[in-house]
Amino acid sequence: MSTVSVHALSTGHITIPERFFVVPADPVAKRTVPSLSFLVQHRDEKSGKLTRVVFDLGMRRDLALYPAELTSHLANRGPVSTQPDAVASLAAGGLTVDDIDYVIFSHVHYDHVGYPKDFTNDKTRFIVGNGALDLLSGKAKYDLGKHMIFEPDLLPPERTLELPPPGSADSHFTWQPLSTFPDAIDFFKDGSLYIVNAPGHLPGHINLLCKISSQPTRFVCLAGDACHDGRLLTGECDIATWTDETGRYCCMHVDIPQSKATLARLYAASKDGIKIEAEDQPASMEVIFAHNYEWEETAKKEGKFWPGRL
Repeated sequence: MSTVSVHALSTGHITIPERFFVVPADPVAKRTVPSLSFLVQHRDEKSGKLTRVVFDLGMRRDLALYPAELTSHLANRGPVSTQPDAVASLAAGGLTVDDIDYVIFSHVHYDHVGYPKDFTNDKTRFIVGNGALDLLSGKAKYDLGKHMIFEPDLLPPERTLELPPPGSADSHFTWQPLSTFPDAIDFFKDGSLYIVNAPGHLPGHINLLCKISSQPTRFVCLAGDACHDGRLLTGECDIATWTDETGRYCCMHVDIPQSKATLARLYAASKDGIKIEAEDQPASMEVIFAHNYEWEETAKKEGKFWPGRL
C-alpha cells in the first residue's frame, strides 16, 4: 500500500505570551515556539514518479521582507529567529525550490506563508484552503488582533489553486468523509496523503494526514494551527481570548466552537486511530502542530528533521 515520507523543516521561531494561547495561563510567561514546515514525498507505485510537497513555509528569512504593519507587530514577538528558512532547510538535504511540485498552506497567517516568491518554477503549484484567497484580497476581514494582516500579492494567481468548499468537488479535488473527519481529499488517490478540512482557526485552515507506514498502518497529522498548545488538544486548558491596548477583543481563532470541534476530532483520532476501509484495525495517528516546541526538541534529538525521517 502506498505511503509517503515526511520530514520536518526548521523554518523559524517566534515568542508569544502564554496568555494568548491558553486559559488558565501565567499572565507574564512567554514561550518561544517553532513555526514548523514539512517536506512530504510521494512515489507513484505504478509510474515511479516522485512528487514533492512542502506543507507551510514558516517565517521569512528577513523580517524586512514583511509589510511594515507586520514588521511592527513582530517587534513585540521577540526573540524571533528566521534562519534557516524553508529554502535553506531544503538545501540541507540537497533540494532546491525547483524540486518542489506543490506548496500547500495550512493557512495564510504570516508565520506560515514564508516567502512564496522564492518558488519561481512554473511547475510549482500553490494550494490553499477555501476562503484563503478572500483573506488575502481583503474581501474577508477579521478584526481579532494585529496578527490578522494579509498580503494580496502573496501568491501568483496563475499557479494557485483554492480548494472547493468542504463537502463539494471540482475538477481537481473531491471532499469525502474519512473516519472521524467529515471532509478529506485523497490527494494522490491512493490513500497515502489526505488534505483534511480543519475549520476554526482561520478560513481555509487545513491539515495534512500522511500515511508513513503500511505494516502496521501509521499516520501523522500535520495539524498547522488547529492547536497552539498540547493542553488544548487534551482539554486541560481552554482557548484564550484577550483585550489589546485599544480595547479590541482578540483571539488566535476566528471561530472558537469550530476550533474546539476540530480539536475534538483530532484528539479522538489520536486516541482511537483512523478507521480505514478494508483494514481490520484502526491505524494509529500522531498529531504534530506547527508551534509544538516540545515535539521540536524531541524530533531534533531523534533526527526527524530533513534529511532525516519521521
